[in-house]
Amino acid sequence: MMGSTLSQQMLDENRDVFEAMVNHRFVEDIKADRLSNEAFERYLVFEGAFVDTAIAIFSYATAKAETIAQKRWLIGVLDALANQQIAYFEKTFAARGIDPSRYDTGRSDVAAFRDGMLAIARDGGFLDTIAAMFAAEWMYWTWSTAVSSTAISDPLLKEWVALHAEPEFEAQARWLKAVLDEAGETMDPAERKRLSAIFGRAQRLEINFHEAAYS
Repeated sequence: MMGSTLSQQMLDENRDVFEAMVNHRFVEDIKADRLSNEAFERYLVFEGAFVDTAIAIFSYATAKAETIAQKRWLIGVLDALANQQIAYFEKTFAARGIDPSRYDTGRSDVAAFRDGMLAIARDGGFLDTIAAMFAAEWMYWTWSTAVSSTAISDPLLKEWVALHAEPEFEAQARWLKAVLDEAGETMDPAERKRLSAIFGRAQRLEINFHEAAYS
């Protein structure tokens, strides 16, 4: 693994779990334009609830960031989460008549994702959070880019996919990647391995979280 960037090491060492997520039935159903309304709406409620947790996660990262440039970027991320992402869910819930209180966001598979990702940010260092969010955002950008060119008949689902394939989201995923790669240049192998394991843990949490949309 010597000579590879930290992000590439993470992708190589977690190839199986990453491929399992980007080829998850949730993604395949969107690609084939067959995701049921029930699954999409259940997913939206669970994902909408997680945005609140994501604000806490990126707040920990902002507090632990090592440079003012990193803090500035992360403040921008927090602004987008609070003022754009949450607005998308509010609009979508209203448009579809979704009542989030009718869904169990405390169920074990959803709570495991929320609590697991939050624990990484709360209990770990700055790069722990970056590793976990790189796992999530690189995964979303990868499959959304692949799916965005397919025919998606549900306009709100199409918009959701497009949000994760647009240049702004790509820039965020690439920023996380660049932070890891820069840090990885002077990092000892054991620390690289530890951060790679966090990438894998986050990916497994994502798989179970997306499975929750179906039941």
